[in-house]
Amino acid sequence: MAQTLATVIVGPAAGEGGYRPLRLARLGQVRPGLWLAGLFVLLLLLAAATPGALAPFDPLDASARLAFQPPSELHWLGTDENGRDVLSRLIHGVRSSLFMGLAATALGLAWGAVLGLASGLGPRWLDAALMRGIDVLLAFPDLLLALVIITFFGQGTANLILAVGIAGVPRYARLVRAQTLNVRHAGYVEAAVTLGQSRLAVVLRHILPNAFKPVLILATIGIGGTITAGAALSFLGFGAPPPAPEWGAMMAIGRSFLANAPWLVAWPALIITLTVVSISAIGRELLRRSEGKPL
Repeated sequence: MAQTLATVIVGPAAGEGGYRPLRLARLGQVRPGLWLAGLFVLLLLLAAATPGALAPFDPLDASARLAFQPPSELHWLGTDENGRDVLSRLIHGVRSSLFMGLAATALGLAWGAVLGLASGLGPRWLDAALMRGIDVLLAFPDLLLALVIITFFGQGTANLILAVGIAGVPRYARLVRAQTLNVRHAGYVEAAVTLGQSRLAVVLRHILPNAFKPVLILATIGIGGTITAGAALSFLGFGAPPPAPEWGAMMAIGRSFLANAPWLVAWPALIITLTVVSISAIGRELLRRSEGKPL
């Protein structure tokens, strides 16, 4: 009966008429934790798209008489030192955090891809020069390198994205180089060269798509780390200036009132943790499936 039900839902197997099972049927085998991670990411995307529709209050609406209100029926997550609703500020902070994570990851991936392709496809002297420079940058932790960059360029959201993005360039450059070296000697690439395709066509049609796919999946996992780095820099005072609702900045302000209002730090920390864990779980599942491993 179970086999019949699977045939009805998925379709006949390859030997029963030439059809292959639909990949969508594997969704039923996904672990519950991944469903929760996906649901949380969807909520984050919804909050980033329409924060005003979800937030119960204006995130900048201050009231001295409502300062340090604990979680209640009116203010579910309490209020901060200026009487602003913490839940509303967390919701409005989703857009800036996600945008920072995506933009910084895209920046690091783009420049890393350029350097990785140039290193993997260029002459040996260029490969050696680029890799020695990448090794020097990899000797510094990402956060320390971002601090040096943002100190040089100054504070602000744009400079924060630039600093975190540049700090991720060495990691993506090495990944793209490694994938390029594996793909350039593949049989289909040698066949394309033998058939007389131009070097540009071989790179764009064969090397780049096949070398870039696993790197994109790894970049999905890296988005969580980028969000954490951005929150850490904001916590240190290098992000958006107050009173902008930003998770790291909210934690930085809340630490001064940790004794009498611990929720000012607990809720932003929890949201950052759930965001990073959820995005990383989805990215690792994509990586596992791309490698053909069982669920």
